[in-house]
Amino acid sequence: MRAILTQAEREFAVSDLPVSAVLPDLLQALDAAPQILLAAPTGAGKSTWLPLQLLQRANLSGRIIMLEPRRLAARNVAQRLAEQLGEQPGETVGYRMRGENCVGPATRLEVVTEGILTRMLQRDAELSGVSLVILDEFHERSLQADLALALLLDVQQGLRDDLKILLMSATLDNARLSALLPDAPLIVSEGRSFPVTRRFASLSATLRFEEAVARETAQLLREESGSLLLFLPGVAEIERVKRELESRVAEDVDLTPLYGALPLATQRRAILPAPPGRRKVVLATNIAETSLTIEGIRLVVDSALERTAQFDARSGVTRLLTQRISQASMTQRAGRAGRLMPGICLHLIAEEQASRAAAQSEPEIAHSDLAALWMELLQWGCNQPDQLTWLDLPPEKHLRAARQLLARLGALDESGKLSAQGRRMAQLGGEPRLSAMLCAAGQDPDAAACAALLVAVLEDPPRSGTPDLRDALHRPQPQWQRRAKQWQSRLGVSGGRVDEDRFPALLAAGFGDRLARRRDNGGRYQLANGLGAMLDSQEGLNRYEWLIAPALLQGSATPDARMLLALPVDIDALRQARPELVEVRTEVEWDEEKGTLRALRREQAGVLVLKAQPMARPQPEVLHAAMLRWVAQKGLAVLGWSEAAEQLRVRLQCAAQWLPEETWPAVDDETLLATLDVWLLPEMGAVRDLKSLQAVNLVSALLHLLTWSQRQRLDSALPTHYTVPTGSRLPIRYHADKPPALAVRIQEMFGEASNPAVAEGRVPLVLELLSPAQRPLQITRDLAAFWRGAYPEVQKEMKGRYPRHPWPDDPASALPTRRTKKYSPQG
Repeated sequence: MRAILTQAEREFAVSDLPVSAVLPDLLQALDAAPQILLAAPTGAGKSTWLPLQLLQRANLSGRIIMLEPRRLAARNVAQRLAEQLGEQPGETVGYRMRGENCVGPATRLEVVTEGILTRMLQRDAELSGVSLVILDEFHERSLQADLALALLLDVQQGLRDDLKILLMSATLDNARLSALLPDAPLIVSEGRSFPVTRRFASLSATLRFEEAVARETAQLLREESGSLLLFLPGVAEIERVKRELESRVAEDVDLTPLYGALPLATQRRAILPAPPGRRKVVLATNIAETSLTIEGIRLVVDSALERTAQFDARSGVTRLLTQRISQASMTQRAGRAGRLMPGICLHLIAEEQASRAAAQSEPEIAHSDLAALWMELLQWGCNQPDQLTWLDLPPEKHLRAARQLLARLGALDESGKLSAQGRRMAQLGGEPRLSAMLCAAGQDPDAAACAALLVAVLEDPPRSGTPDLRDALHRPQPQWQRRAKQWQSRLGVSGGRVDEDRFPALLAAGFGDRLARRRDNGGRYQLANGLGAMLDSQEGLNRYEWLIAPALLQGSATPDARMLLALPVDIDALRQARPELVEVRTEVEWDEEKGTLRALRREQAGVLVLKAQPMARPQPEVLHAAMLRWVAQKGLAVLGWSEAAEQLRVRLQCAAQWLPEETWPAVDDETLLATLDVWLLPEMGAVRDLKSLQAVNLVSALLHLLTWSQRQRLDSALPTHYTVPTGSRLPIRYHADKPPALAVRIQEMFGEASNPAVAEGRVPLVLELLSPAQRPLQITRDLAAFWRGAYPEVQKEMKGRYPRHPWPDDPASALPTRRTKKYSPQG
């Protein structure tokens, strides 16, 4: 390790920043432990001061990699760290982000954005030459940060026991992290540089949101000095509030937006100090919540709202939701006011409501598209997520959607591992759909140039407001052209001419499921994946019957997704260029006139029918496959469910609950519809029409889901009938949400001292004890208690009503009977 080399380094070696107080403890922990947790308040210097101290003082022979969640924060942090050394980024301190590499041979501290660290690990799993990886602002629980931690822990366990991991944030979920990493020391830096007074105020219910926010903000500006940071959930709110503020603030106040879609240069201008004699209001999304020091900020107004992307695994489309932020985010936002001086934070929420907010934000892994993550895991050699150590396991339904998408893109082989194309896509990096487009270009220079431009535009979508993708492709901006050249370089193909006729086929390689056909003249389309989509009714693209829509957003006001970007398609040309999009299949549908099923031969792109013709007598295997698809579409109710079959389903559900040590098959509607070929198809040998389909014995069909031993145990532990003391074999009624029941005449239970039970004695039957006339007398799950307690009253009443039937004083030891007294053996 080199010594401290410069005067600037010496000046920053001792600091009054709060985190400096725990530096000795941190250095000691780095020597002793593989993972360290650092909770340091906003403004403590953990991002912009501490990394240099670790570089200079820790016993580290290699480089330090620091992961920052956001591009602007990464560049800003690297700039601040380099300035402290009297250098420019690219010397001792550098940074790397998508499309930008500012590191040199002397760089020993690299600030990288998400995805870059994953690429580094995939290329060199040992992280050769790296001694410490810092995951900054880990409280955000981004998908890439969770993945990076899982991979780094795997590296520590199998390849590099000398590699160190430092997790940092102002609001770490200490309890859960300590449970995951029990040997990791937790170091807490107390206090922040300057105190922040936190206030709470509910917004007026009689004003529009933007009016109410602008009024509270303007009032705070009038009462207090200094510049202000205003947190809003999204770009639309920023623009509306900005318009409201323009007429409410003094002339010396500048209004500057700050959000991720702005160019980096514009974002950087927003964080610079206001000119002398002026103040500024920065209207920001949660991009400003962490790691950024926005110069001159003394006041914060927090709307207490954020917009999050929620992936719908069923439709494959992301929905944007506006929701309350967590208490951890409120703490982060308040801390922005105390970075440079004592400040004030006004939370636009009642204090009592704030106290009920979730402690931590939900991790991205719980509500994100996991296709890219699953590809990373497969590239890592991990075929099951639980092979790695996660703070939160990826949800199975999202993983299932990821596997289905990757299979459609040709990235998986039959065993579910990466195919040759999948490995190529993984090496290219980026989102799987975009990588599939690049792979589809092959080594053709013209196709590669087109694919690279398409990917560049889709990575950084235009903000012009028009959904017509041709506008961007015909007038590419400089940043798209630069990025396209980087992609061409990664493909190893140079030159080439952009030919717009190639765009639809290339888009279809990644977004074939988003081929769209017009449904009406009002901008409504049907997608190949079955989802509805829409354009504004005045949009010029509406005149095209066929579109392909790579960018969709699911709103809350309508079931149809909104097309953010779309491209017109010549369906015949696309079919010729991408024949794999069209599948020839036999389908069945209900013929209302004839009251029967009819078979059709269809040429389809997903659910979109290009051509259909009737079939007279399809082969059984073709017909049966079509019938299964019809059942999957219509639901299980179209089958002929007998009482016995319904009871078998319920018994299996009960078995899973009462006998959990056995792995019982799931029999909910969703699972049964997804596995029709496993249980229903084997019983369809004689099926030719709807009548014979509905005659299928569903009891026999469902039993295909069970092994022989499971069938034996089910019949033994959860029998369909119970034999009462008289020898009568009576049916047991099973229920999904309440105990099983047995209806029996009371005389037939004489001689039974204890209550019968199922599930190997674990679940008592509910006995519905009946009178000789089959009227209910008593319901009990404790027969012995009934004989001792309530029976004498029943006996007294029933003797007078049914004198010809026996009513013994000791029913627990009396002989059971199905007969009246004159036919009784005692008679």
